[in-house]
Amino acid sequence: MAAPNTLSSAWPSTPVDRVAAPLREQVIAALRTAILDFQLRPGQRLVERELIEQLGVSRTTVREALRELTSEGLVTVVPQRGAVVSAPSLAEAEDLYEIRAVLESILVERFVERATDDQLARMSAAVETFAELTAGTQDIRTVLDAKDDFYAVLIEGAGSPVLTNIIEGLQARVRLLRATSMGEPGRAEEAAAELRLVAEAATRRQAGEAARYCAAHVRNAAKTALKSLRAAESGTEA
Repeated sequence: MAAPNTLSSAWPSTPVDRVAAPLREQVIAALRTAILDFQLRPGQRLVERELIEQLGVSRTTVREALRELTSEGLVTVVPQRGAVVSAPSLAEAEDLYEIRAVLESILVERFVERATDDQLARMSAAVETFAELTAGTQDIRTVLDAKDDFYAVLIEGAGSPVLTNIIEGLQARVRLLRATSMGEPGRAEEAAAELRLVAEAATRRQAGEAARYCAAHVRNAAKTALKSLRAAESGTEA
């Protein structure tokens, strides 16, 4: 789907509040949310002049915000085009999925070892909510939000600040890739079935089994997303 030509048509934002948080942080948060909610889609140009007019801030503030989002991997500066919303490359996606498979397997093991019975129940409930939503909606943002709820319980129950910091540092780019895989027909339903296996093993306190199911889930997501990215890159090169 082609990105809209102007920011205002893609993202009907309003000027930021000059009283609350510092302007720079407000602009970063507004743009980050718009990108992660797919109001601003991969490849969309982020024209400084339009951002200044829409958000009612200075050029310096806009540039600082774009620099921060570039460091997060959400924005890419392209020669002759300027700043655009990042579209994950095939090479980057391959690396991110391998990292995810390792980190999330460890996270699941820690969850099984440390989670309370209440957290185990909340994980199972999050999986069932995700399954219901995947069956009842085509809205990718709704599906992604439900998946985020599953990971929120997982991170909480694992109780590992080190793993949390590493995973949250990757989360923005992972969400873009997750949208690629979840947008493919049938993948969301497959993901729900895979997460049920993780939750069932966790409920039985089988850490190794749950971790293996988690790694399989990530690698299945990788197959779907990488296939889509390869097709997109082939189309670009043709």
